[in-house]
Amino acid sequence: MKTEIGIDLTTAAEHLTKGELVAIPTETVYGLGANALNEDALLKIYAAKNRPQFNPLIMHVASFEQAKKFIKDISTEAEQLAAAFWPGPLTMLFNKQQTVPDLVTAGSKRVAIRVPNHPLTLQLLSQLDFPVAAPSANPSGYVSPTTAAHVYEGLNDKIPYILDGGACGVGVESTIVGWNEEGEIELYRLGGIAVEQIEAVIGKKIKHHKKVTDNPSAPGQLKSHYATHTPLYLGKINELLPQFEGTKIFLINFQQYHPHIPKEQQFILSASGSKDEAAKNLFRVLREVDSMNADIILAELLPDEGLGRAVNDRLERAQHIMKE
Repeated sequence: MKTEIGIDLTTAAEHLTKGELVAIPTETVYGLGANALNEDALLKIYAAKNRPQFNPLIMHVASFEQAKKFIKDISTEAEQLAAAFWPGPLTMLFNKQQTVPDLVTAGSKRVAIRVPNHPLTLQLLSQLDFPVAAPSANPSGYVSPTTAAHVYEGLNDKIPYILDGGACGVGVESTIVGWNEEGEIELYRLGGIAVEQIEAVIGKKIKHHKKVTDNPSAPGQLKSHYATHTPLYLGKINELLPQFEGTKIFLINFQQYHPHIPKEQQFILSASGSKDEAAKNLFRVLREVDSMNADIILAELLPDEGLGRAVNDRLERAQHIMKE
């Protein structure tokens, strides 16, 4: 199968309507989209990504009004969050209507759903009479794609079309929240909306659901994820360096260069110290450093606040697979 890259919404819509896959841009990362109501199309997502079918998908819609067709038991807090953050990098878990296939939810009664904030994809979704299920458009477990070229590197010849919307503006996946049986809001995944922003809207603290697992109840909870091919270790650089003496080391730093490693072997996520900018650059930097033929990648944690938490979450899971 020849993979094309373009900006033609009609072509993208035709492929999706026929039950084929299309990579779509969002403000977070590129998604691998399929008709969320077509089980044969959904199976193609799992095959193209080599993704385990127990890992749920996120359903993308054009508006909250469209979302309401596929969900039920909508709380006042959910209404508030939708008004504040949709379109945007927030995914919410709702009890699903029967029309949503179990392949989307991995058998769960709850579906993850959001309205993405990207003009091309919003136009595309508004032209379709079905929602689009879309995990990140990369081989399962590898670094998420933030450009059309990243998608092409991983899925060339596996999908017919990549809708090119430029570089993603946020750069890490959406934050995921849901409500437990007691009606309490819980955080399921750190992401593009800071926890503090959500708490400001609903006026209370959010409980943190168990972060990572081998049996996820929401997308993005697998404990081994976002991994580079080169072994990556996370911690304080000064403490890590002596452990890898004599090896070719590349560094991923938040804001400043380290004095004992050549600058050409270092990547800065944000020279200005912006956690938002660091999140935007993270997956691009991970891919670049992974292409440098290093023996080891060492990375440091960001301040644990705002989008720094989401960056740290991705780095922690990128290293996990290397230690098993």
